Amino acid sequence: MRSFFYFLLVFISLSASAQSDSTRTPFTFSGYLETYYAYDFNRPTDHNRPGFVYSFNRHNEVNLNIGLIRAAYDQERVRARLGLMTGTYANANLAAEPGVLKNIFEANAGVQLSRTKDLWVDAGIFASHIGFESAIGKDCWNLSRSILADNSPYYESGAKISYTSDNGKWFLSGLVLNGWQRIQRIDGNNTPAFGHQLTYQPSSKVVLNSSSFVGNDLPDSIRRMRYFHNFYGQFQLNDKWGLIVGFDIGAQQQARGSSDYQLWYTPVLIARYSSNERLRVAARAEYYSDRHQVIVESGTPNGFQTYGYSLNLDYLITDKVWWRIEGRGFRSRDRVFTNDAIPNNQNYFVITSLAVSF
Repeated sequence: MRSFFYFLLVFISLSASAQSDSTRTPFTFSGYLETYYAYDFNRPTDHNRPGFVYSFNRHNEVNLNIGLIRAAYDQERVRARLGLMTGTYANANLAAEPGVLKNIFEANAGVQLSRTKDLWVDAGIFASHIGFESAIGKDCWNLSRSILADNSPYYESGAKISYTSDNGKWFLSGLVLNGWQRIQRIDGNNTPAFGHQLTYQPSSKVVLNSSSFVGNDLPDSIRRMRYFHNFYGQFQLNDKWGLIVGFDIGAQQQARGSSDYQLWYTPVLIARYSSNERLRVAARAEYYSDRHQVIVESGTPNGFQTYGYSLNLDYLITDKVWWRIEGRGFRSRDRVFTNDAIPNNQNYFVITSLAVSF
């Protein structure tokens, strides 16, 4: 942690010196900070919310979900990104990463391969190419993340080649990755993972996206191939109403060399109403089915089969400040939750957050 704060101080110093002469530098700097308070009506005594929740996961305490400082370098055919972070999001999502890697949001560099086409090769640590939600709350329609997002990669490391069409409507990338949400490979794993992303945006009101992951996230001695696909469509129906439809499906080998696969899937539907430029309301319905506990371990006979629903209100205090409040509930087929140490199949909670972008 001491090393992280040292790097953070250096980062801020460089940011200040570069911004003092921004007309002559290819650097840009930005930041994002999101505080929150969550109350879980199951009242966990250790203040940790259910294990499949990785954002806003602390109960009955004012805390920091994510504090992030980012630097970007863009000049001619070269680009680089560096982001350093802290908060409960980093603690939960990067728990498996060693040392200061836990505090890296992104760190990558790229070069443009063509002088006339938007064709790039980038390598390093990136935000995930999967899904319509990210760690940055202001970019998401709901205050908390979907079960779908919390249980698929938020970040990844490796290399990718990407192309954006001349008219900006098509984006295509292919990736070679170190694993399923991994910066550092696990011991004994030397199997490369692969992914793709294809995005079609025929207009500013419609986005269609297909993303995939193919790879093994275990030591090679017990290798079990995982095949995963994410699809979503985002639609701005009119000035006030927007809609997101998402669906994830995955399959993993039951054992090394087996032709039998264990499936999981999750649909999600989100509707948002904007009454004006400052006030927005969003509702979400979702279902996560992982009977074989490939992703979410429940230790119950029917695995993790859970419905979720939420309603949130957002108020933009300024263009850079967001206040949000959300009520959310889960209902599972099995008793995967505990209420005062007694197993039950329901979980309800409320969250409020204050976020600042700078």
